[in-house]
Amino acid sequence: MGTIKSLNKWANAHTYLPLDIIRVALGVFLFIKGIHFLNDMQSLINLFEPIENIPGGMIWLHYVMPAHFIGGILIAFGLLTRWAIIAQIPILIGAVLINFLGEMNTSNLLLAIATLLICVFFLFYGSGKHSADYYFKMQQ
Repeated sequence: MGTIKSLNKWANAHTYLPLDIIRVALGVFLFIKGIHFLNDMQSLINLFEPIENIPGGMIWLHYVMPAHFIGGILIAFGLLTRWAIIAQIPILIGAVLINFLGEMNTSNLLLAIATLLICVFFLFYGSGKHSADYYFKMQQ
């Protein structure tokens, strides 16, 4: 708990508006990706073809869309950002691995790696000063 408090203090002392814009863009991107998977469920099923024989593969299909919807909204508003990103990281690691197990799609691989790196950054950085977390903390 002390580590998170020290990370929050550091992040609040070094907060910049462009970082908050990147956080909001990440949340919107994940939310739109969830909408894309909802509208085109067959593309999501095709992505999971390399790991369809793994037990629990269907659970992952039902985990990706809600995690992107809810996580994207939470990240965009800066509410429970670290928890939302913790829910996104297994999906993004899977997105990187699927490119190596199945058909290699360079643009999808680069997008997944960039999103994963941004999520790892915000896992440590937190939500910043321009977020719902900071607002609620100041209301106490």
